Amino acid sequence: MSFKHSLEGILDRGKAELKNFADKHGAPSVPQSSKPAPPIPTSSKPTALSLQPYWQPLFEPSIPVSHHFQHECGQHGWGNNEAQNYTEDPTNSFHTPDHKLVLRAVVNNSAPTNATKYTSARLISHQKLGRQRGCLVATITPPCAAGVWPAFWLLPSQPFTWPNDGEVDIMETWNGDGVNHSCLHWGHYNGEDWNKHRVQESHMPNIGSQQGHTYAFAWDQPDHGQGGKAVWYIDGCPVMKAGIPEGTRRMEDWRIIINVAMGGNVCQGRMPADGEYHLVIHDIRLCGEPAGGWYSFERDWTAAPEGHPM
Repeated sequence: MSFKHSLEGILDRGKAELKNFADKHGAPSVPQSSKPAPPIPTSSKPTALSLQPYWQPLFEPSIPVSHHFQHECGQHGWGNNEAQNYTEDPTNSFHTPDHKLVLRAVVNNSAPTNATKYTSARLISHQKLGRQRGCLVATITPPCAAGVWPAFWLLPSQPFTWPNDGEVDIMETWNGDGVNHSCLHWGHYNGEDWNKHRVQESHMPNIGSQQGHTYAFAWDQPDHGQGGKAVWYIDGCPVMKAGIPEGTRRMEDWRIIINVAMGGNVCQGRMPADGEYHLVIHDIRLCGEPAGGWYSFERDWTAAPEGHPM
């Protein structure tokens, strides 16, 4: 018998024995899992904190606040008849052991001079936005009280002309009313410039929560630095959109401003009671794109409401 025929005989006998075993014992069953299969992911959208920042200041107690920010000081009303004296004293701005930046407004009506009755801080970042498109993200707990006006906002680098060069307000609330104001300004408060202001009010009863809320501002501007799109976010939800007005300063040249004002026109003459009022910055970062990337930005641009004139 040839080797080929011998091999074929062995294979045929093996098949016959396997069939005979299956007929007697039945085919083995396929194991079934008692747990449902995991769902197929429908989105790989990263959170804001997962995005790689190109700037993120460290809030270490050993690092002075002035390392990341310039203190803008003075008590001259700041264009709104405000009462506070902005100082560079560590009482009014400091880093905490748990890595937060705190701006503290202090009211002491028994103080001997006007300069010490109302003290606070106003900070301007050394860092510019620095790019023609990107996203600024910050988690913030503002103070909420009558006569107190905390803000996290943007202005062009000095020297600039207000309001022609523009202003962007990202977190702004006053008098403890639980409302955030997302704003874009590039005109005066007069009849002629009525259409050069955009705002959306977000009602947030827990705006002062200790965990903070995350505010973001994403911008996308052509290389020549004129026009473009901007979207404001709160906790990842787009709350306002606006076209970047022609003639305003190109976005890469803007800086971050953080301050706590007291009294004045916006607070409608209300003044805070004696005490301390803390604006807590849990985290700030500048990222190359918003959460979800520029595809999500375009989707958010379509979905977000336009700011209305003031």
